[in-house]
Amino acid sequence: MAIFINETTRIIVQGFTGKIGTFHARDMINFGSRVVGGITPGKGGQTHLGLPVFNTVKEAVQQAGAEASIIFVPPAFAADSIMEAADAGIKFCVTITDGIPTQDMMKVKNFLRRFPKEQRMMLTGPNCAGTISPGRAMLGIMPGHIYMQGNVGIVGRSGTLGYEAADQMKRLGIGISTSVGIGGDPINGSSHRDILEKFEQDPETEAVVMIGEIGGPQEIEAGIFAKAHMTKPLVAYIAGLTAPEGRRMGHAGAIISSAGESAAEKVAVLKELGVTICPTPAAMGATVAEVLAGL
Repeated sequence: MAIFINETTRIIVQGFTGKIGTFHARDMINFGSRVVGGITPGKGGQTHLGLPVFNTVKEAVQQAGAEASIIFVPPAFAADSIMEAADAGIKFCVTITDGIPTQDMMKVKNFLRRFPKEQRMMLTGPNCAGTISPGRAMLGIMPGHIYMQGNVGIVGRSGTLGYEAADQMKRLGIGISTSVGIGGDPINGSSHRDILEKFEQDPETEAVVMIGEIGGPQEIEAGIFAKAHMTKPLVAYIAGLTAPEGRRMGHAGAIISSAGESAAEKVAVLKELGVTICPTPAAMGATVAEVLAGL
């Protein structure tokens, strides 16, 4: 099995008829994802890529049975789109949009907390590459051909480092159960720890790769969770060993603002927690191969 999505998941695209939404919706369809339509307010009743266009997410849920959504909506309107998806009953939402104001994401997080935990929409992103379960479904913008189906989970803040890990593992004959991008913003929908919990519950995932970076406490929290609750080996790569303190590095969330947030400090703590550390991005595949050989 896979976490979050599979070949039966009914997917909608918010921002469906726009240039970016169209490009990636076509890619997801070609990959084999079960895209059942999309949302563009004011264009309801039309068809696009041979699929129905709806005015609202609620219409898509009621008429097409939509379960998962991917958001290609401009930053100023993206938060409303996320909350609309949650209100309509979408179970899993990927937000690709970069540049959503931090205050807007605070509103989103508070809105999601209004729902009982068992009914709360799972949100990944914003500013992420999406989620892919090779051989089953893709809900994102990643190059699907570099992923091979298998038993290693990936969770990362960086989309491109996630691609690199998947490609290295494929070259070594190691496949992926699911790869989840959680995004590089200061406030995101799901944390490393949230995704590790799902991988621990997945009987098909045998090991997990966590790709982190400077800034924030997420990687340490994930390491603490792994030590206490995970039976599966965790491999981690932390980007930013040479990053100067106080300077934003690529992602909006990649800035060292307090003790324990530098790459070196995170690596040291994770080692103490029993996490296998990958020393360089070029060694991600080889490190996973070593860990799997020891199982």
